[in-house]
Amino acid sequence: MNAGFVLNPLRAVDLDRASRLHREAFLAMGEPGWTRQDIAGLLASPGVAAFLLTESNVDVGMAICRTAADEAELLAIAVDPAHRRRGAARLLLGAVIDRVRGDGARTLFLEVGADNPGALKLYNSLGFETVGRRTAYYMRGDGPAADAFVMRLDFT
Repeated sequence: MNAGFVLNPLRAVDLDRASRLHREAFLAMGEPGWTRQDIAGLLASPGVAAFLLTESNVDVGMAICRTAADEAELLAIAVDPAHRRRGAARLLLGAVIDRVRGDGARTLFLEVGADNPGALKLYNSLGFETVGRRTAYYMRGDGPAADAFVMRLDFT
């Protein structure tokens, strides 16, 4: 992992930065990305926590999660394409796991495109298990929709 990464809570003043990161991370997959209003709405919801990852004052990635009772969900994780394969997503996911465990979650769920091998490899390496499949869940621009795997990580 790169020691130059700095992880901070994502705040209202970071909405444009987070929206740009989300848009650029998912552009290649044909997804429009979330707007600042989308992210603001999530941040205003109960149980939501979010993180912004930078390196040398450059935005690298963001993650948003939600905890309700003893379950949590990874709502989004996005890493700028220019900063991938350097441990940023693993660091963000580690922060999410620490946060939701601290909030009392016993299980963390996420959805991931079946056509996203990099993300699937990361989630599998951290112990997530596939527990479901949503057919044609993610719209992919002009191409066919992609299935989503529902994955779960149990904390013991």
